[in-house]
Amino acid sequence: MRFRARPARFPYNDKWFDYQVIKSSMNAVLIIDKPSGLTSHDVVNRVRRILGERSVGHLGTLDPMATGVLPLVAGNLTRLAQFYNASEKTYEGVIRFGFATDTYDAQGEPAGPAVDRPVTLGELRALAGKFQGVIEQMPPPFSAKKIQGVPAYKLARKQKEVVLQPVAVEVKEFSILSVDGSHAAFRAHVASGTYMRSIAHDMGQQLGCGAHLVSLRRTACGEFDLADAHTLETLEAAVKKGCLEDACIHPRKLLPEFPSVTANEEMMSRIRTGRTVNLPEMSRAPLVKVFYGQRELVCIASRVAGTLFHPKIVLANSAPQLVHGR
Repeated sequence: MRFRARPARFPYNDKWFDYQVIKSSMNAVLIIDKPSGLTSHDVVNRVRRILGERSVGHLGTLDPMATGVLPLVAGNLTRLAQFYNASEKTYEGVIRFGFATDTYDAQGEPAGPAVDRPVTLGELRALAGKFQGVIEQMPPPFSAKKIQGVPAYKLARKQKEVVLQPVAVEVKEFSILSVDGSHAAFRAHVASGTYMRSIAHDMGQQLGCGAHLVSLRRTACGEFDLADAHTLETLEAAVKKGCLEDACIHPRKLLPEFPSVTANEEMMSRIRTGRTVNLPEMSRAPLVKVFYGQRELVCIASRVAGTLFHPKIVLANSAPQLVHGR
């Protein structure tokens, strides 16, 4: 957690001393159901204002057009972002066949004249099979991929040449659910770094008619799904009612691949100062979540040897500190 100072006084030997009580700011994980039209950074800024908390970040960008699961971390839990870099995602969306766009989605400009190209369910399901497994994918020119340190979309907006290299991505599932004229609904489960816009674009190229993404909704990201999500409006209402905890992900649900252990007071004193700690229940796991009580995630610890663990990331509140006195 980060801390804010609040001036106070305390008595000692019949004298009063000025000191500061260090008040912790918020540690939380929130899942926002992102609306279309906002960037992920727009959502982060809105949540900063709602919470009154500057330290807020997201765990995986969504395009402005896209909606759905956008996990946010606040306070010291922003340090958990490193464990979510490879989170898998699940999407539902619609592809339109008939013309491509420069952004590979409906927000872009047409890249050529539209053609009448009805598609069939069988045709698209056969084509979708070519996009499953580990594939080579060219990122969209309007993307956050960097070219000599500059995001590609900034170059593309200035109509400068965007030279990107194909990357290997993994599509674990890609199912065409239905077809209505030139529109096809799909569901996909992909590894981190996969662009559904590129899949739509590439399918259009293979059919020779062009295609682009009409809509995209992220239904899951890592261990989080739409059942965990709240709109910005419901989050703001929860804060006003003093019920923010109800809108937060319970810390025990975070990083389910790491086992959990509950620390006692002796363990906590060592963890707070970054010293190794003996966790008798954990003899094999390389990384563990350490809790104090049921809700406070105090650290992620890495195994040194046997049951001896080192606090890799300390998230615990510090005890009140004497800042100055007289």
